[in-house]
Amino acid sequence: MLKLTQLGEIFTAVYGISLEYNKMIEAKNGIPFVSRTSKNNGVVGYVERVADIRPNPAMTISLSASGSVMESFLQEEEYYSGRDLYYLKPCTKLSKNQMLYYCMILRANKYRYSYGRQANKTLDTIKIPVPDSIPNYVNRTQFTPPSNQAISKNKMTLADREWRKFKYSDLFKISGTKTTTLDDLNIYGKGKYPYVTTQSVENGVEGFFNHTTENGNVICIDSAVKGYCSYQITDFTASDHVEKLEISMQSLNQYVAMFLVTLANREQYRYSYGRKRSHERLRNEYIKLPVDKENKPDWKFMEEYIKSLPYSSNLVAIGKEDRRS
Repeated sequence: MLKLTQLGEIFTAVYGISLEYNKMIEAKNGIPFVSRTSKNNGVVGYVERVADIRPNPAMTISLSASGSVMESFLQEEEYYSGRDLYYLKPCTKLSKNQMLYYCMILRANKYRYSYGRQANKTLDTIKIPVPDSIPNYVNRTQFTPPSNQAISKNKMTLADREWRKFKYSDLFKISGTKTTTLDDLNIYGKGKYPYVTTQSVENGVEGFFNHTTENGNVICIDSAVKGYCSYQITDFTASDHVEKLEISMQSLNQYVAMFLVTLANREQYRYSYGRKRSHERLRNEYIKLPVDKENKPDWKFMEEYIKSLPYSSNLVAIGKEDRRS
């Protein structure tokens, strides 16, 4: 049974350095700048050190007091930070795994806060488990950090090609998926095949089961909630309101898919519960893509561009996993 105590008994909460990222000098090999974003471990870029400004200490948890409230990340290096961001320094020695566990626990308290109620005055009183109550599996878990290497060393920019608009219905075969419920899937039991839903986190996946109804290597779009787009490389099942976008197998792979999904998700702001990204709207939607000399989508450029980005080497493992399935 978890024994709880107040956050202030485990961590010292310190208001971080309040700097403005747009006034810093960017540097590829500089110091991380952490903001209140919920993405990329809170890091928005890397900047030059400032001689008379001491960074926040390494091996602390950065925590957003406003904006993306309670977003919490372990920072293993010294870092600068923007406004309304605290760092939590452990009062006693904690392992990396324990620090990551506390990040998860802190994020679970997001529901307590909003833009109207910030995590500042009440931060020290949040209830969290004492270190001795942390489950044993936490310290047994091994974390393999993702490689930040690019597959290709070619320097590429999005300005290397002309771009033009394509209608979704001219580019993709748009079709629905077979609706499968969790009750149906529980009959088959847990397995390796993803269950794709209308949620806009975890690549749309809500569990893995021993059953499939759809072929992989397709792009899926939620047509009921926010219009979230994901790439499913393996065979899968799906809930209601999950649409499929299919192009020729020769054109689509994990690299091209990442290019397309990124562009498709930039259009999410157009949709909500009141205006769904329905099958009919998808057919009439446009996507702007780089083109070749014949004014056709330049799939090869899209692939090579993704391969030129940092962390693209991690996509190789995704492809290998699919071939083992």
